[in-house]
Amino acid sequence: MCCESKRRFLLLYATQKGQAKAIAEEIWQQAGAHGFEADMHCISEMDKYNLETEEDPVVIVISTTGTGDPPDTARKFVKKIQDKTLPPDHFAHLQYGLLGLGDSEYMFFCNGGRTVDRRLQELGAQHFYDTGLADDCVGLELVVDPWIDGLWLALKEALQLQKEKEDMNNAVNPVSNSLSTAPRAVDELKLSSEVQNLKLEDEGARSSDILSQKLDGINLVAPAADTKPSLVYSVPPVSQSALNIPALPLEYIEVEFQDNQGENPHLSSLISEGTTFEVPVTKAVQLTREDAIKTALLIELDIADTAFDYQPGDAFYVICPNNVSEVEDLLHLLGLSEKGNDLVCVTVKQGTKKKGASRPQHIPERSTLKFILTWCLEIRAIPKKAFLRALVECTSDVGEKRRLQELCSRQGASDYTHFIRDSNVCLLDLLHAFPSCKPPLSLLMEHLPKLQARSYSVSSSNLYQPGRLCFVFNVVEFPASPSRAVSRKGVCTGWLAELVAPLLHPSKNSLDTKGGSSLIEKISIFPRPNNAFHLPADPSVPFIMVGPGTGISPFIGFLQHRQKLREKHTDWEFGETWLFFGCRHQDRDYLFKDELRCFVENGTLTHLKVCFSRDSSTAEVAPPKYVQDILRLCAKEVARVLLKERGYFYVCGDKKHMADDVSDAILDILSMEMEADRLEAMKVLAMLREAKRYLQDVWS
Repeated sequence: MCCESKRRFLLLYATQKGQAKAIAEEIWQQAGAHGFEADMHCISEMDKYNLETEEDPVVIVISTTGTGDPPDTARKFVKKIQDKTLPPDHFAHLQYGLLGLGDSEYMFFCNGGRTVDRRLQELGAQHFYDTGLADDCVGLELVVDPWIDGLWLALKEALQLQKEKEDMNNAVNPVSNSLSTAPRAVDELKLSSEVQNLKLEDEGARSSDILSQKLDGINLVAPAADTKPSLVYSVPPVSQSALNIPALPLEYIEVEFQDNQGENPHLSSLISEGTTFEVPVTKAVQLTREDAIKTALLIELDIADTAFDYQPGDAFYVICPNNVSEVEDLLHLLGLSEKGNDLVCVTVKQGTKKKGASRPQHIPERSTLKFILTWCLEIRAIPKKAFLRALVECTSDVGEKRRLQELCSRQGASDYTHFIRDSNVCLLDLLHAFPSCKPPLSLLMEHLPKLQARSYSVSSSNLYQPGRLCFVFNVVEFPASPSRAVSRKGVCTGWLAELVAPLLHPSKNSLDTKGGSSLIEKISIFPRPNNAFHLPADPSVPFIMVGPGTGISPFIGFLQHRQKLREKHTDWEFGETWLFFGCRHQDRDYLFKDELRCFVENGTLTHLKVCFSRDSSTAEVAPPKYVQDILRLCAKEVARVLLKERGYFYVCGDKKHMADDVSDAILDILSMEMEADRLEAMKVLAMLREAKRYLQDVWS
């Protein structure tokens, strides 16, 4: 029921990495200024709310994880509402609005939110507000901000309608008519991931919860006529605008330095997903030539003395630290270089107004400052606008303060996207660019997300290499840019490359006279089973593998496994195998060239199709450059394997620049070979995906 002073609504969030929770907290924080009271809970806390009896409007913020799954915190909720015995009017009393978060780089965009939205509709629930689908690929705020702006009017109208119905006598059945006449509030606000179609309301009509930051008293040096905007400078109209900036996030963390000594927690305590394994690195090989554009490394781990088990096609996580020099740089900029090894105690700030405030689970209650910055916080994370807003209060220079306000404002949305989001700017870059900004440690712990373990595909078979696990990766490079003065390597790939350097260049390490035993390093890993990306259960079924670059990684495990099965079971029937591989140069980055030749020679690999996108050719007809080009040349065979022989199709590698093009090629092939239109081909491809015969292991 509505409170006497403020109108109540139920606010639920389902988060994987904290985004949905942060947005829900923003809604909760803004609610009071609009005369509402948000009763906020994680969707997993089903003992604290009851949708079966909920009478007030419900607002749900939910992210998507994995290959279109709801976040882990929503699994029990989704399982509960997907109970097939529930009647179609189970939630007929429920009125709700849903905001889904996703990334259009991935195939099942916002599928976590779509799944809940669809099921609630099937059970009779009604929208009081249009569903919003926010795309992290282009910036969540492009949909999130206007969705929140429109929420308050929708809530007001929904609660007004509810009050009118409560005041009516029982002449009208309240169940059958509870929401049939409810207006679709803010009909003009049609939200989707198609940002080019998004029509934002006039900047002058913003809600009252947004602080209008005027230019009064701020004396800025006018830029020269030819000045271009940058991370630290703005130009008209942004530089001359009154700004609508977010409300200041509530503080809730207290950090206290302690004199007594103590030990840091074990890395396994940072992982909630299950058992971790500390395993030795036994081998490292550089698979590419020194002059290749990207450096690909293979690392072998010894898992013989562990309970770690895997199948070819599985993936696993590597627990990695932040770069040592970046941690030292951050300590220096914070004025804490002498305190890195001091013990700190992290608690909830007494008297905080933040609802449900608790110490983030990824931050130990007691550990050294350096441990937290090295193993717990993602210091490379792109700062959210709420973080920028908080940094404004820690900045003393008037011009720097103004620019940070611009970057988190509605008027500076384009600058934020260009100079922070698209430029991969992190906290370190901001502290260098705005030297008068001196945030306290507590602010970092409130706003920096958990340092995530990194996922890699297994590139080996336990049958072929018992007790060994191999994986392959490119060393990621982030070149310097106008917004970032220094180049950087990937957090995990850069660390791994540095870790195995002695194994790659043993001659540079002559201190060990016993043949390298002291060079053995260990890393912590834990499994991430992939329930679908596995070899067909029936070995007689043919399959096609498409894996350019390091996308070939899991297929080496497939082929190793298949070779051992063929050696062990000579009486079995084995289906044909196809591999489509591509790289830039045949002599620089043709990964596993010798191994693939051996697989072909011994019959494990039936067909090997390769292409080289950067090699010049003197042939009259130019050879294919990309894997999708070779697929089209093999159209009849590909269609035969998929349609007539009910084979499997696997794709691994970059999604944006490869997997989507491969999918388009398959649609063309199906359409041509079936002599059907593209819509029919799309239905067939959807059927293949549903049957788990078209499988992807892709990344962006």
